[in-house]
Amino acid sequence: LGHHIGDLLLVEVGRRISAVVREQDTVARLGGDEFVAVLPGTGAQEATHIARRLLERISQPYQLEQHELTITPSIGMALYPEDGADYQTLYRCADTAMYRAKQEGRNGYSFFTAEMQANSIRTLQLDNALRRALEREQLSLHYQPQVSLTTGNIVGVEALLRWNHPEWGPVSPAEFVPVAESSGQIIQIGEWVLRTACQQLKAWRDAGLPDMVMAVNLSAVQFRLPRLPEMVMDLLEEAQLPPECLELELTESAAMHDPQGAIATMNRLHDRGILMSVDDFGTGYSSLSYLKRFRVYKLKIDMSFVRDMCADPEDASIVNAIINLAQSLGLKTIAEGVETDAQMAMLREQGCNEIQGYHVGRPMAAAQFEAWVRAHVAHPT
Repeated sequence: LGHHIGDLLLVEVGRRISAVVREQDTVARLGGDEFVAVLPGTGAQEATHIARRLLERISQPYQLEQHELTITPSIGMALYPEDGADYQTLYRCADTAMYRAKQEGRNGYSFFTAEMQANSIRTLQLDNALRRALEREQLSLHYQPQVSLTTGNIVGVEALLRWNHPEWGPVSPAEFVPVAESSGQIIQIGEWVLRTACQQLKAWRDAGLPDMVMAVNLSAVQFRLPRLPEMVMDLLEEAQLPPECLELELTESAAMHDPQGAIATMNRLHDRGILMSVDDFGTGYSSLSYLKRFRVYKLKIDMSFVRDMCADPEDASIVNAIINLAQSLGLKTIAEGVETDAQMAMLREQGCNEIQGYHVGRPMAAAQFEAWVRAHVAHPT
């Protein structure tokens, strides 16, 4: 709407903040859309009360000339002297808390904690180290087999990203992948993963290993790339692989972030012959009306349900419901995290198509995986 309307909005926000705080408090705009309030002699309980009043007041509609606008604030709070003894330290802590409030959904408030500060420092370290991890060849792929419950034959393999830092040792993907997503580095890393996985599958096919599908996890950031289908096809052509050799796994929550956009992207990938599956199914609260429109061929049952399915009737019921749902939609199912004979037997009885987990094989480096496949072909499960 232009700078003029933006300036009017900032002035009005400043007025509303000033109207909530006390006369002895200080309110300032630091720049952009960021304000700071200094509240002397205010404890955590009173600060919480003020934050709630600010949320309510700032969220009310604004009438600016002919425009009616609605905005929501994110508020971070730091306390003296617990969080810092000077303004700069307190400001930095409050800023960190504000970003935590944003991460938790915005239109809320958060207090600074020492744990939050430690996480912030760790995130910065990971972000900086990740920027050099690819060129320093610290990233690698491990491969975990997927087998048919009907035949016992290997039908697929999942490529799993690993990071071995020279000082920290192995860094968990659960820790560094969110950092890569938030910084945008996941785009470059994700393309490297797809290229490496495709080239490895081509090498295995040329070496005489059985035909299998290579499954690669796709982050929500990658999935929103406009040129994703073209990029995937370029990598398949580069590796001289047919599209049906590749399966892109998308988490349920990522697919539901923008269902209409997800459907459009899935259609473009499906039209090119690329397989799609929904990972961690059962954890993301899918709308069934959207699920039937997703161009996927497989649902991956989350390991949190598989782990206790033999002892917990509720988990067993959930697994059974997912399998029945998939069958009614004409989809395959694969259970991850299978670790025991009992789990495998129950999944087979319920009609699950494929399994993956330590009971079948752990994630392995490429050479180990090739040896495992050759041994499995000679002596199938």
